[in-house]
Order: sequence, then structure tokens, then C-alpha cells
Amino acid sequence: MLLERVDWVFIIAFFVIALIVGVWVTKKAGESSSEFFLSGRRMPWWLLGMSMVATTFSTDTPNLVTDIVRQNGVSGNWVWWAFLLTGMLTVFIYAKLWRRSGVMTDIEFYELRYSGPPAAFLRGFRALYLGVFFNIIIMAAVTLAAIKIGGVLLNLSPLETIALAAVVTVVFSMLGGLRGVLLTDFLLFIVAMIGSVAAAVVAIGHSEVGGLSGLLTHELIKGKLSILPDFGSAETLVPLLIIPLAVQWWSVWYPGAEPGGGGYIAQRRLSAKDETHATGATLFFNAAHYALRPWPWILVALASLIVFPTLESLQEAFPHISESIIGHDLTYPAMLTFLPHGLLGLVVGSLIAAYMSTISTHLNWGSSYVVNDFWKRFINVEASEKELVLVGRISTLLMMLVAAAVALWLENALQAFQILLQIGAGTGLLFILRWFWWRINAFSELTAMIVSLLVALYVELVHPRLLPGIELAAWVKLVGGVAITTTAWVFVTFRTRPTDHQILCRFYRLVHPGGPGWRAVLDRAIAEGDPVKIEVKGWNVPLGILCMVVGCFAIYSALFAIGYLIYGNYFLACLLIAVAAVSVMFLFRAWSKISADTADVPPTIIR
Repeated sequence: MLLERVDWVFIIAFFVIALIVGVWVTKKAGESSSEFFLSGRRMPWWLLGMSMVATTFSTDTPNLVTDIVRQNGVSGNWVWWAFLLTGMLTVFIYAKLWRRSGVMTDIEFYELRYSGPPAAFLRGFRALYLGVFFNIIIMAAVTLAAIKIGGVLLNLSPLETIALAAVVTVVFSMLGGLRGVLLTDFLLFIVAMIGSVAAAVVAIGHSEVGGLSGLLTHELIKGKLSILPDFGSAETLVPLLIIPLAVQWWSVWYPGAEPGGGGYIAQRRLSAKDETHATGATLFFNAAHYALRPWPWILVALASLIVFPTLESLQEAFPHISESIIGHDLTYPAMLTFLPHGLLGLVVGSLIAAYMSTISTHLNWGSSYVVNDFWKRFINVEASEKELVLVGRISTLLMMLVAAAVALWLENALQAFQILLQIGAGTGLLFILRWFWWRINAFSELTAMIVSLLVALYVELVHPRLLPGIELAAWVKLVGGVAITTTAWVFVTFRTRPTDHQILCRFYRLVHPGGPGWRAVLDRAIAEGDPVKIEVKGWNVPLGILCMVVGCFAIYSALFAIGYLIYGNYFLACLLIAVAAVSVMFLFRAWSKISADTADVPPTIIR
């Protein structure tokens, strides 16, 4: 399919705007590493929240949702909807803790919380592990989606797509730093949402679909519409609902939904003006990410089941596409081919915008690890700010090149999603507890990271089958990884030396997490004549957990209300809207109490 001139106007406009913004903020971004990676810590909540949402809306996201819906129905989305629990826990508990820490990256946290050579090694190793290895896999998955979109819509080869998609993005990222990313994200998210809604409208209006009523009553769709899986079928209930809600959300580290609130979401919070802005940005992100965006993608996915009911029909429609990348996720860009010119250019431009937003964030985030937690910490401690910015720009370029190469190896979006989940399986609980339990140490984290990676490599590459011809189910691999990894790091925690007492006291004075998990440290400080008193009005984590639960009710209710409005079940939709409204009112009242208890007061009194 060839784009017409009007389509190219939209596409070129996005590239030009991104480059203009990148050039405009280049001088400011190059002043220091803090400006390049954190925008000087002066960003407002609404801009940060919009950027978080834009980053998690990438070219692979609608492809992934399409893959899930076609194979498991609407209820299959619980594999990522369950991460809302993690997000809301971060909103009401961890956002303010990260902002108080004052670190430049969440990896710097390790030498703030742990002590000695193990802490230093952990910081350097994890900087490369997350910032380079893990980050490259994420960017490769996003680039894979761009390859499929380019192949379907533009008849481009994988190499041609990578060349076009990556060049402008990497140049823009190298020039503007985080400030450039934030400014362009604001525009890119709005355009991306318009594009996704437009794609849904056209998909529903396709002649074979027959409008919304035709979609909802079609024989191929009836079994796919339920928001909850069949409670009478363990084969679907366990992997689609029970495992995500009972195990996955707290036990698995996944980008954008990290237990304990790390990753590039933490980078946004660390660049906020204060604790209130950091918390507000995270709340806005979770509401928009889970309640606002999914249904346009879901509608396109459902319509695709009518237009392209099988992978064979997809291959017949696009014979020039390599058989190796034909999969259910390819049907999202396939549905875009029915868009009229002009609107097609807008939607393709919106997907380019989504790609640029996500890749630029991951490049800046990964580069911040390489610069702050590896180069500056271990290679050249006396490095000037100009040198640090230069290293950041060079690492940005190199990571993009490697990610592009890995993208050529991957086959589908769900494959990449499951690999990432498996690698992070079992580490999540540690990231949640390390703020509130003094006994966790650097060896705990090293063990969790190494064991989870080894288990993932074993079950995904070395021995993916239980018996010859019997494939291990994804949820079995996940639960097994969680059990093995959690057991390993808990065992090592009790068998290794705890973090130095003075480091623990320093961390507590800076972050003041509170709670019974620090009682042993505080008691020892009193016994040694150096008590630590924190100027806060009480431990509000129990209230934060209550707010997390109520917040989940609010966002899930809004998400399902939109779905039932589309389905025509207006009574249930109105009931859920009422639940969401009541939950929001409670959160506003609780928010004022949390804000009053955690305002930016002088953090410590040291006697």
C-alpha cells in the first residue's frame, strides 16, 4: 500500500516537530547530566503524567492487545490489567519515597540503601543489566512492531523500516535529553489517542463488520466479549485472572509496572518539583493507562477477527510479508490499511509518534544508568558534566543500533511480553519490601536478579518443554520462576551479613519509610545513644494501602463502565460509574490527609 501526498504531510510533520524540539532544548539539556536526564527536577505533574502515558503507548502496545484479544478474548487483558495494583501501590506509597531519596536514577538507590563493595557491584552490574541488556529487549520489541507496521502499510523491508524509524528518534533523543522527550510526549500522546480512536471507528465501520451491532452479534466474536474469564473453566480462569491477580502483580518486575515503583516511571517522579507533583503524575498515568486507552485497541482487535479470521487469511492478504513475522499481532496494522487517505497518514503518524515517545524514553533512561551508575561511578569519577552528557549521547546511539539488530530476531509481541515477564519473575516482592524491611541486603538483590534470569533462560530457551511434545504453559513457567527466585533470595537474605547499621540509619533519616520492619534498627540506635526521630505525623502506609484498593476500584470501574457502554449494558455501566465516582470522592479526602502527613518538612532530627 502506498501513501499519498496528504498522508506524507502528517508523517513528515511529526519528524520535523520532534527535530525542532530536540534542537531547541539541546543547549539546556547539555548544561549538565541533571538537566539531560532529569530536566533540572522542576517538572509539573501534568507534563510528567502525560509523558508516562505516552511512553507506555508504543507501536507494540496495540499489537500486543490485538494478539491477546484474538487468542484469549477481552478477558485476556487481565495479564496486564492486573499491574494496576502495582501502579496504585506506587501512587500512594512509593512515589513520595522515591522523591525524598533525591537520587538521579533508581539504580543509585543501591548505594543509598546498602553498604560496601556488594552495593557498589550491584549498582554497576544492574546499571548494565537493566540499562543495556533488559532495555535493549524492550526497545527491540517496540521496533519489531514498527517493522510489522512498515511492512503492511508501506511495503518496507525490516531493514528499511528500522532505518527510517530509528534515525530521527535517536538524533532527537541525543539532542534534547529528558526535557525534549517530555515536551514532545505531550503532543505525541494527544495525536496517538486521536489516531487509535479513528482506527477503531473505521474498523467497526468495515463492510464485513457491519457497525457496532454487527460486531457484537457476530458468531466469531460472541465468545470473546466477556470482561471476566469463564469461572467454570480452570484452563482460562487460572492463567487469565487468578495468576495475574494473585501472583503476577506483586512478584514480577515489568517495565512501567515495577513493584516498588522503579524504572523509567521513577525517572519521571525524580524529575518532579516535589512529592505532591510526583504522586499526582503517577496517579494520572495509572488512570489514563488503564481506564482511558484500552477500548479503541480492543475494538480493532475484535473487528480483525471478522476481517482476518485466521493467520492464513492474513498471509493471503499480504503475500509480500515474511512468513516468520505473520502472527495475530500483525492484524492491527493490517486493519489500518482500510483507513482513507489523510486519516491513514494521521494514524500512521500517530504510531510513529508512539514509537518515538517510547524509544526516546528508553534511550534516555538506559543512558542515564550507563552514565550515572557505571561511567561516573566506576570509569571516571572526576568526569566533567560535558563528558557525562557526551557519554550519554554515545550510549544512546549504540543502544539503538543493538536494539535494531535484536528486533530482527523476535517474531511476535506476545513472545517478547512473556520473555520479559519470565525474566522479572520472583523479583517483585523484594522491590516492595526493601523499603520497609531492614534485613534485605545487596546479596538479596543479586540473588534475585541472577536466579530469575537463569530460570528464564532455562524455561524459555534450554528446556521449554515438560516432556517431549508437551509445552510448559506460560503461567506454570511464571509461578515456577516466582517460587524458585523468591525462595533463593529469602534464603540468601538470612544467610548473609546485613547492611551496615550506619547506612541503614542514614537511609531511614533521609527517606523515613517507617513501619515495624525498621524497629530493630531504631531500637539499636536508641541503645547506642544515637536515636533517630523523624518529623512526620505517623506511619500512613496502612492508609496508603487502603487508598490503593479504593483507587483500583475507581479505575477498574471506569474501565469496565466504558466497556459495558459499548456493549449496550447501560444499567451495569451506570452502576460502575457510580462506584467510580464514590471511590474518587474518597480518594480526594484521603489524599489531603496523606499530603498533610508527608509534606516537605525538614526530613530529620538527629540527636
